[in-house]
Amino acid sequence: MPNNVIQGALLILLGEGLLALMGAIIKHLSHDMPTEHIVFYRNLFGLLMLIPIVMHNGIAELKTSVWHLHLLRAGVGLTAMYGFFYVIGNMPLAEAFLVKLTSPFFMPIVAAIWLGESIKAKTGWAIAIGFIGVMFILRPGTENFTPIALVGIGAAALASTAKVCIRRMGSTESSVRIVFYFGAISTVLSVIPLFWSNFWPTAAHWPWIILMGLVATCGQLALTRAYRIANPGQIGPYVYSSVVYGATLGWVFWGETLLVTTVIGSALIIVAGLWNVSGKQKKAT
Repeated sequence: MPNNVIQGALLILLGEGLLALMGAIIKHLSHDMPTEHIVFYRNLFGLLMLIPIVMHNGIAELKTSVWHLHLLRAGVGLTAMYGFFYVIGNMPLAEAFLVKLTSPFFMPIVAAIWLGESIKAKTGWAIAIGFIGVMFILRPGTENFTPIALVGIGAAALASTAKVCIRRMGSTESSVRIVFYFGAISTVLSVIPLFWSNFWPTAAHWPWIILMGLVATCGQLALTRAYRIANPGQIGPYVYSSVVYGATLGWVFWGETLLVTTVIGSALIIVAGLWNVSGKQKKAT
């Protein structure tokens, strides 16, 4: 399988930026829309956005022989989505993005066990520094720490498994196929909880729902390609860019302020991510 670290890192930055925008939309909708509805419409409209791409590439694009991997990816990814959307709706946006940052800590371990990929010393140190940065941001053991963050950490663990699953499928499955089957399977599964809900979106909700589906699909396509072409353990630290995106959106739209510890933690995380890839860059040249 290819391992284009630089291109993968750039795609992570793009994908995380789009998903941060999706998170802001989710937070806006969460004020008066249940989480199960947001998850369903995110999947449904994301799937609808993919149909023109699938039609352009042809139905043959959807042919697959790894249904079990698509089902696994959809199952763990959808569960992670419920957890993460719940966190976004019940925590400040910046902090909600921060708990997602534990995902790279699990990814190299899952990739090592499942794919047999080695964890190099430099990647291990970068993850350790990133973990210290997250501790600065989350401040466990203080009054500012909330138990809801644990839901986000659990979701991050599941999301890391889904991302490594993408890596596992990378040699045979295209980005469009992977994202399409995730959207199709997740849409079918996420409609089930709606049978117990009496809520229905208003006219004011629909533009936001459609925009959420658009940016989510584009972001997912970018991340899917990134994890297909690069080692998850090497590009994983770049998901930390979501700290900057989330903190900026939270400050602009909800007046959330950055604490000094958040700035220090974010700096450690970004430096760790850049340092992890710097050696690969020089070696490639």
